[in-house]
Amino acid sequence: MAKTTITHITDDLDGSKDAQEVSFSYQGTDYTIDLGKKNIAAFEKALKPYISAATKVPKGAARSGRSAKPKSANQNLAAVRAWAKSAGLEVSDRGRIPKSVLEQYEAAQGSR
Repeated sequence: MAKTTITHITDDLDGSKDAQEVSFSYQGTDYTIDLGKKNIAAFEKALKPYISAATKVPKGAARSGRSAKPKSANQNLAAVRAWAKSAGLEVSDRGRIPKSVLEQYEAAQGSR
């Protein structure tokens, strides 16, 4: 037996037919709403002055989930490695320095 499923998308505000999904973000939260032509035009008109004054953010940049580099990233990594070795901590000569070592280095520098 064959089935045909038809989905009608209606405007979330006024219930008009032939709506389409509109996605937007505000203050770090993503939203979607189904809007018909009339409400899409009103939505775009309302946003126009803000969009024209805003800076476009490349995709993925705003929501990468990665935090800003820790302040220790500005440290001279060779100095951190030398300090760690003199303190008896195990660190490699190349690659990432463990966060715990960076924190200990910063604490030691702060106590000077």
